[in-house]
Amino acid sequence: MTVQITESHTSHLNGSTDSIMKKLIALTAVAMLSSTANAGQKCNGTVTLSSKPCQQQSHVTYITTARPVAAHPAATADIVDTAVGAGSFKTLVAAVQAAGLVDTLKGAGPFTVFAPTDEAFAKLPKGTVESLLRPENRAKLQSILTYHVVAGKVKAADVVKLTGAKTVQGQQVDIKVTNGKVTVDGANVVKTDIETSNGVIHVIDSVMLPADKDIVDTAVGAGSFKTLVAAVKAAGLVDTLKGEGPFTVFAPTDDAFAKLPEGTVANLLKPENKDQLAAILTYHVVAGKVLASDVVRISSAKTVNGKSASVKVTGAGVMIDGAKVIATDIETSNGVIHVIDSVILPGKLTAQAARRMIESAIADGSRRFNSHDHAGCAAIYTSTMQRIMADRPSSICDSEAHAVKMTMSSGLNTHCMTQRSWTMRQALESTYAALAQ
Repeated sequence: MTVQITESHTSHLNGSTDSIMKKLIALTAVAMLSSTANAGQKCNGTVTLSSKPCQQQSHVTYITTARPVAAHPAATADIVDTAVGAGSFKTLVAAVQAAGLVDTLKGAGPFTVFAPTDEAFAKLPKGTVESLLRPENRAKLQSILTYHVVAGKVKAADVVKLTGAKTVQGQQVDIKVTNGKVTVDGANVVKTDIETSNGVIHVIDSVMLPADKDIVDTAVGAGSFKTLVAAVKAAGLVDTLKGEGPFTVFAPTDDAFAKLPEGTVANLLKPENKDQLAAILTYHVVAGKVLASDVVRISSAKTVNGKSASVKVTGAGVMIDGAKVIATDIETSNGVIHVIDSVILPGKLTAQAARRMIESAIADGSRRFNSHDHAGCAAIYTSTMQRIMADRPSSICDSEAHAVKMTMSSGLNTHCMTQRSWTMRQALESTYAALAQ
């Protein structure tokens, strides 16, 4: 609004000059106040002294005094206080308090928390929450809660790029994005990027539970590792693989064991072959927890056996010493299982070592045979041949190996121990001749 005073206007005004001037002053003041108010609304509070308005031109000088409000003010409340203030995480807050994790989640962080709502906790079986809140179950509660926490600040834009995330608890949660919807271990992410002073919260609609079975119990429960479990028991490794660990196990399926030469498994399960069986099984175990994302970045892995297994990544997948990895990241309470389609064996026998084995077997077997212990002789010859063929030296070609396996199969198919002894002796001598070439 502008007020102009010209001579033509004033010549027609009635009243005294003082009266006219008072009116003009009043009108000017009203115009300035009106324009200032309008300009203040448009500027949203910039400290300005200017002859130009913030958005639209005006002929009026205006003054505004308020500072602008930041579009995204920095969060001042930490994860715990933010959860308390939200009002929809009462059970979670109570659990954090009972687990003694308040100071941790009030710490510097940063942390990413997948926070189950009160409704999420209500989905658990009746009495579960009450049980977990008891002092005697504090360790289990801590395990569950830390399974919902990832170190670092992982915002929604980053989460959708992941297939998994290692939690503070130690196990990994699986992340899937389907039709724009994100799930973490099967729990739906219903709200994202709640900023806190020490991290970020993503809200989920279910409580996630970490694996609570060890490697042995997980293998038993799967149902496809019956031979492996029997072998672990025969080798006396149950207590080891139920221990604290963590361990990474490349677990051959029952079908993988079935690929071995006939009778190999039965022979390995015998008490006298316990050491040999333990050597084979520990060659399938790596100390520490090596997830699939780690496996693909290495070329070998030192096993508990002491020898290293080779790791190759090809277009067909990941190979461990020639065995294909067919399933990965089966979480357990003391490690992780990767499933393989073949049994891997610790190194190849040298021709010299194999010849020594045959010489020893013939000496021992002959003594037993001549003492009329034909069954004992047959057992020695058979176990020796199975060991050699399971870890066949490179000097034995495929055709020779095939011929020997046919001879062994013939011997195993006879119930006469005398005949079996002679047949297995023939296999030993054929193998010895092949090794001498």
